[in-house]
Amino acid sequence: MLAKTPKPPYYAVIFSAAQSANLDGYDDMVAKMVELASQQNGFLGVDSAQGNPEITVSYWKSEEDILNWRSSIEHQEAQKQGKESWYDAFEIRIAKVARAYSFQK
Repeated sequence: MLAKTPKPPYYAVIFSAAQSANLDGYDDMVAKMVELASQQNGFLGVDSAQGNPEITVSYWKSEEDILNWRSSIEHQEAQKQGKESWYDAFEIRIAKVARAYSFQK
């Protein structure tokens, strides 16, 4: 299911990662982070394509909401574990969504 976002403007955090060979505990952490993010102020939704590379886009009302999520203790622990175990490389890009179009049958 695709994230249902409001009318723009809002923000997208685009996370692209090259996964390592060691993914022990990874799926559980992903589920935990999505659940935790969904409880944060300003969270609008998430779209994710798992694989290698992994691409996850989370949507937020404001840049302040993104910074608050980034500084969450649980999220910081997941970031640390990702750098140590799950990712060989990653990129994070933050973009302001100015327009959005959709189609649904």
